[in-house]
Amino acid sequence: MKVVILAGGLGTRISEESHLKPKPMITIGEQPILWHIMKYYSCFGFFYDFVICCGYKGHIIKEYFADYYLHRSDVTFDFSDQNRMTVHENVAEPWRVTLVDTGLNTQTGGRIKRVQRYIGGEPFMLTYGDGVGDVDLNALLAQHSVSGKTVTLTGIQPGGRFGVLDLSGDGGTVTGFREKAKEDGGWINGGFMVMEPEIFGYLRADEACILERTPMETLAREGKLGIYKHPGFWQCMDTQRDRGRLESLWANGSAPWKVWADA
Repeated sequence: MKVVILAGGLGTRISEESHLKPKPMITIGEQPILWHIMKYYSCFGFFYDFVICCGYKGHIIKEYFADYYLHRSDVTFDFSDQNRMTVHENVAEPWRVTLVDTGLNTQTGGRIKRVQRYIGGEPFMLTYGDGVGDVDLNALLAQHSVSGKTVTLTGIQPGGRFGVLDLSGDGGTVTGFREKAKEDGGWINGGFMVMEPEIFGYLRADEACILERTPMETLAREGKLGIYKHPGFWQCMDTQRDRGRLESLWANGSAPWKVWADA
């Protein structure tokens, strides 16, 4: 199953870093948060095919992956033998990464629509390139598979500054989607979504299409937007304070999203 990652935004709230690089390339423990997200997905055993929606400074993401194999290998450069390069050992992941320029100012819905040709007619995972968590992706996918929903998002309760989701009586269906409204302690969209290919009928390829507005609001009204409730860890990296918290967790060896063994 393909994993689509939104990695094209300007990252204005963490401009101390994002004026030099796209936000998904800001590091935690010397690796971009984008790498952490991809490592987490791939630890579940069948998420190896990634489609990255690039935009702002997307060339930096492309250069990172262009050099990825070399940087993670033991290499001998023999300049006496026609500049021969020998790779001795490599610890790179078995990833297939498609990097798509989806436009500088394109909103989230437009970016997803613009990568449709790389996804095909199968369900796919979608998440944001600036948030990590210890979401049970197997349980998320299992719930979505039996729900009949077009989209199942992961709901989290950060207790802070985000918008809220209105839920049905049984708690399994989103009936209202109020993105970035006054937060009242309810469930909010934490990304880590599963989408059926029908989602593309709700999206436009123009720059102004915002996934979290008309498409999500329409799905909610139609009863086609589900929620997987995640009570565990989740953290986005909107500000330097957020980054500092993630860095501290990583440095202390207590990062909840690090479920892989070191090579």
